[in-house]
Amino acid sequence: MAPKVEPPIRFGVLSFAMYHANFWSRAVADSELAEFVGIWDDDPERGKAAAKEYGTEYWADLDALLDACDAIAITSETLNHVELAERAAAKGCHMLLEKPLATTMEGCDRIEAAVQQAGVSFMQSFPKRFDPVNHELKRLVDDGELGRITLMRVRHGHLYGLMSGAAHSGWPEDPILSGGGSLLDEGVHGADFIRWMFGEADAVTAAISYPMGHEVEDLGVAIFTFENGLICELAASNTFAAGDNSVEIFGTKGTAVLSGIDLASRDVTDGAYLKVCHLSEGNLQDVTTRQWTISDIVPRFKTTPQFHQQNPIQFIEALVQGVEPPNTIEDGRLSLQMILLAYESAMTGQRVPIPK
Repeated sequence: MAPKVEPPIRFGVLSFAMYHANFWSRAVADSELAEFVGIWDDDPERGKAAAKEYGTEYWADLDALLDACDAIAITSETLNHVELAERAAAKGCHMLLEKPLATTMEGCDRIEAAVQQAGVSFMQSFPKRFDPVNHELKRLVDDGELGRITLMRVRHGHLYGLMSGAAHSGWPEDPILSGGGSLLDEGVHGADFIRWMFGEADAVTAAISYPMGHEVEDLGVAIFTFENGLICELAASNTFAAGDNSVEIFGTKGTAVLSGIDLASRDVTDGAYLKVCHLSEGNLQDVTTRQWTISDIVPRFKTTPQFHQQNPIQFIEALVQGVEPPNTIEDGRLSLQMILLAYESAMTGQRVPIPK
């Protein structure tokens, strides 16, 4: 049974290295179920500025903050996830962790062992799972409205790699601190989305590219194959000047196309976000009957400031209700494995099996 925490939950944030700490801190500060105890950062000036911004305290002593909290969020450099998670678990703190889970599978093992030994709740950050338009797309697949799915294409990325001094620069360009480039940073969202929709893939073939000359890749493409013949194509980059179709799903009875759910398409796509086309039952020769049906669902990512904030909102609600958080450590682990094996494929030029 998941631990239940009586509100207000004493909540802390560890590190503002990752920009999403801003969204998460705002959600915690605004929550009626939480008390924002404070912020720790190994960059004191950054931590103090964040504490002032969100109306809480800066703690120079990490252990002291952990002692004062029921739950924490970790938004540090990816390399530091393991140490911070282990220290938080040792203090009995439930934790929300930014994606990806770690930079290696060994790091995943350490986090999982710490969480299990401490008996604390853990949630991995995958906000795409909380967007209603994605749930409608999953319903179309699960209910068989598109028939047997043959191909899914996921494009997920942004244009910040084209800008000097952009938000992604700094530690995300350091292969040690980040663990990888766009295929990991952006692609892990797509990997989790693929798993959420279809389960576990059998193998991956991938390629990566460095068009902007960074130490980590600016572009990655991975093709995941499934036992039933399904193929899922994932493209992730920080060099998408603009985009439209973020997800395309092709089935034997129809097609669904979704836009506006990544940064490349959010600000330039305006309307008709989810389009569905069904083949006429029993009359497949009459192609003139094909036409798009437009859903009235607007992506949360497009219209409201409550997209990334859903991570702490959902986490806090799970703690109060005493239920398992919706995104598990296994979700974080298996999605990271998909990306790391894609890197192996890109490095070796070989198709790489994915362990089950």
